[in-house]
Amino acid sequence: MKKILFIALALIIFKSCKNEIKEEVIHEEVKTEFKEKTVKELKAELTSKGFQIFDYVDEKTQDTIIMQQYFIAFLKRGENRSQSEEEAKELQAAHLAHLGKMYELGYADISGPFGDDGDIRGITIYNVPTLQMADSLANADPSVKAGRLAIEIHPWWAAKEFCLR
Repeated sequence: MKKILFIALALIIFKSCKNEIKEEVIHEEVKTEFKEKTVKELKAELTSKGFQIFDYVDEKTQDTIIMQQYFIAFLKRGENRSQSEEEAKELQAAHLAHLGKMYELGYADISGPFGDDGDIRGITIYNVPTLQMADSLANADPSVKAGRLAIEIHPWWAAKEFCLR
């Protein structure tokens, strides 16, 4: 099981990192696109799509930072873990495909497993306007449908223009 989790994590990291040069070009394009929009325009766009936002003013720089509500889904150990090894591998492949699709469609910003063997197996951060939408997408995961994983979702606030380091 740890080997499967390690492979899943490696695939997710590989998929999200990809080619450094391509990522830098994309990052610069995103930064340029973001800088072209005023704070007012970005706020109007987000609210028109139904996202919850608020302003935070950085005390040091006095910059206005837009805080956006995301939804963090905790993927927990489900009640039905009696699948054969082959079934578990197939579910894991379908689970990873689902997460990849969520990322490609822009619904999920990041996903990954935890490094321990606890009841909380991993997380996905959904970039969608409502809890209902995040819940629906998370529960469409084949591993959740099979009962191998269970979902617990919480609203989560993060700065709109900041990236993980």
